[in-house]
Amino acid sequence: MSEKYLSPTDYLLTNVNGQVLTITLNRPDALNSIRPEMLDGIRQLIVNTENDDNISVIVIEGSGRAFSAGVDLKVLQGIDPKAGKIGDIFDKPAELTWNAIRKSRCPIIAKVHGACFTGALEMALHCDFIFTTHDTKFGDTHAKFGLRPTWGMSQTLSQAVGIRLAKEMSYSARIILGDEAVRVGLANRAEKNKEDLDNLVDKISSQISSNSKEAVTAFKDLYNLAQSGLGLDEALKAELDREYPEIKDTNERLSEFK
Repeated sequence: MSEKYLSPTDYLLTNVNGQVLTITLNRPDALNSIRPEMLDGIRQLIVNTENDDNISVIVIEGSGRAFSAGVDLKVLQGIDPKAGKIGDIFDKPAELTWNAIRKSRCPIIAKVHGACFTGALEMALHCDFIFTTHDTKFGDTHAKFGLRPTWGMSQTLSQAVGIRLAKEMSYSARIILGDEAVRVGLANRAEKNKEDLDNLVDKISSQISSNSKEAVTAFKDLYNLAQSGLGLDEALKAELDREYPEIKDTNERLSEFK
């Protein structure tokens, strides 16, 4: 494995298999609760893929029993949150990390099992896909602890499930399971167990990797455009007008069509 994909912290594990970089949250005894150095590490690893044509897909997963229980509240001990914000100790690295996830040329898959709460849910929602299991628990517990979101929950959750359900989930801190997460649009697909989830993510990653990397990168940019708030006419024109000169394999791929 290339040195640039070695984990910068013991709280993350990395693996490259074919064209897939897997980043594993590695605090299983703490249900992979998120620390600032984990955010920094995820961002650094994603940035390192930007000029590497050998990587087509990035997967973020959790070790042990869960994806992540959310922010490590122990890090906040001794900090005096102001107006419900947890402060720059988390917010600054989080902002940089979400920006890296959203702007990465690679599709990023959140492979979610066990539990995915609050800050972890925000991270998963910034990814391109969420694949999960039937019994995984999802929830937004900001209000339970007197916190307001600063990592995008109010925007990404409402885009995923609609504003009314997003309000219900956030106001009540209600937990939903993987089956419901798929029904309401929070997750793409739910499998019955972790083994099936692993197989599904391997299959999807392989399908993406077999396609034109440059075309997939263009799609990611255009779907980000779709979330930018432009009116439909303006967005349609922008889609037509954008240029992606990096796409150079069209003739080769068309010639293989039988």
